[in-house]
Amino acid sequence: METPNISSSSFLWYFIRFFVLVCLILCSLETCFTLEESDVKSHLGLEYTHTVQVKSLLPATTCSPSTEGHDKKASVLKVVHKHGPCSHFNQLHKENAPTHTQILEQDQARVNSIHSRRNPKKAIDRRGQRQWDSTTVPVMSGATVGAGNYIVTVGLGTPKKQLSLTFDTGSDLTWTQCRPCIRPCYKQVDPIFDPSVSSSYANVSCNSRVCSQLISGTGNTPGCATSTCVYAAAYGDGSISVGFFAKETITLTSTDVFDGFLFGCGHINQGLFRGYAGLLGLGRDSISFVEQTAAKYGRFFSYCLPSTSSSTGFLSFGKEKDRRASKGVKFTPLATLPQKEYSSLYGINLVGITVGGRKLPISTSVFKTSGMVIDSGTVITRLPPQAYSALRDVFRQGMKGYPTAPAISILDTCYDFSSYETVNIPTVGISFKGGLTLDLDGTGIIYGVTASQACLAFTANKNDSDVAVLGNVQQQKLEVVYDVARGKLGFAPGGCL
Repeated sequence: METPNISSSSFLWYFIRFFVLVCLILCSLETCFTLEESDVKSHLGLEYTHTVQVKSLLPATTCSPSTEGHDKKASVLKVVHKHGPCSHFNQLHKENAPTHTQILEQDQARVNSIHSRRNPKKAIDRRGQRQWDSTTVPVMSGATVGAGNYIVTVGLGTPKKQLSLTFDTGSDLTWTQCRPCIRPCYKQVDPIFDPSVSSSYANVSCNSRVCSQLISGTGNTPGCATSTCVYAAAYGDGSISVGFFAKETITLTSTDVFDGFLFGCGHINQGLFRGYAGLLGLGRDSISFVEQTAAKYGRFFSYCLPSTSSSTGFLSFGKEKDRRASKGVKFTPLATLPQKEYSSLYGINLVGITVGGRKLPISTSVFKTSGMVIDSGTVITRLPPQAYSALRDVFRQGMKGYPTAPAISILDTCYDFSSYETVNIPTVGISFKGGLTLDLDGTGIIYGVTASQACLAFTANKNDSDVAVLGNVQQQKLEVVYDVARGKLGFAPGGCL
């Protein structure tokens, strides 16, 4: 057989043709693969994800104050996370800061306390009654503290003393620790309020009409000591505050001063208050700050909770015409839950949930059975078991590409992001009556313990009949607008960082 004789020119020609053919094939394959990748994204719904920087889910070590939301013309208080670098608690109590497990356990105690309002007999303290001076005060878990993470500073008394209070839409009574302490005072950053040096302080009489308002405001019947009204507030984690019900001047800003403000001057205070001076109650009862300042603020307030403990937010009061217009705010009607025990809480109507753009097949009767409240003091959102299972299962499908991590406390769906700078998280939308859908960003979906343990920030109630709770993780970075006078609740994006 003869060997073919191929000249050098012919070889070069064949090589060029071969090279061009390979280029064309590669080009076609690139186009093909591009189309296939696009088709896969469309099929899996991956366009409905958030690309999130892992570090954004975790707090920084330095304070980064938010520049959003601080309108000097409005009655605005700065909000800080108690255990973050923006708080002055951080240095004094850093070594005593609770772990994430403790925070979540306190959070569950708070939710248990909310649920116990429907069965107050179960909420009575096992010690039955507490003896204070010559007065026996019955104590029930009619209020809730939980982790108490978000702090504002107000002035109390004449001359005013600056006090750092945790603000709470799930509580009504405002109180602070007072001297003298009948039992050892718990440690707080601010000097303990001493009513004897305030010219505007006055006790409330046992026989006065306002004393009887404590029944609805605290869930407890008030006591009486030397003709002075005695309040008792007990919390789901076992913490208590007992003392005189009194009137005092409270100052928010130089132009926002309220005389005769009803508050609790606590002489027995024990529990997990951890450094702050007391509580600012923003519930719907007549003794709440919202109701006592209604003549000036028109039952209108809003807040923004920072996305991490290393940033700041705000708490703003004022009628809509007197404050900055919130951009893009959308409203849903406030609901009054049928159970009278929940009358001071802010009810809302949950109607649906979407994950990755897919509406979950949950019957509306599931949401109607439980009802829902929004609460600034609850950390993790609670859903009816059927609703949570549906959300969790679809979320897990969308996160199959990431290594899982151990569960922590009440959070059972966790991931290890330690090898990633960014992650893709399925979107989550929460729909309410009136056409409002709250589209959460990554920080509203994931609770970051560490980079190696980041968890879905939802959990299930024990029973489908237990009231659902919209927690503060899902409220972060949004301006949450309470127009109580008009019976509506709103959300606006970009309230703070």
